[in-house]
Amino acid sequence: MAVDIDTDLMATARDFVAYEREAAIRDLIADNAFLPAGREGGTFRLGLSIQDAKLVLEVADAAGEGAIRHILSLSPLRSVIKDYFMVCDSYYAAVRDSSPSQIEAIDMGRRGLHNEGARILAERLKAKISMDFDTARRLFTLVCALAWRG
Repeated sequence: MAVDIDTDLMATARDFVAYEREAAIRDLIADNAFLPAGREGGTFRLGLSIQDAKLVLEVADAAGEGAIRHILSLSPLRSVIKDYFMVCDSYYAAVRDSSPSQIEAIDMGRRGLHNEGARILAERLKAKISMDFDTARRLFTLVCALAWRG
């Protein structure tokens, strides 16, 4: 799998957003279960962007041929994304000056929100793209990176 992400939207991303984006892309390329409806397998190229407050996924074969465009409203994900960023801010602040038990508690909340976002994303895409939970988590990370407004 190859991943193209609209970097113009992320020009002002914080370090942790940029780090999470790069890790998600690297992990998606290395290991994914991603199959667009009507396709029989193979390697795919995924383009992600946000246009008119909607998530745009463009899926093509490895050579960029046969692109299929899926457009999803971000409304069902907005509150999870907002909460996720608030908890991420708390987590990274806690890493600097909190006890290990406080950091662990915040991280559990962060992971829970991340899992919820991945579940919502996978559910909304299930008729269009089949994916496993780890792939959905990585895609949710990329959606968050695109949605970041600083």
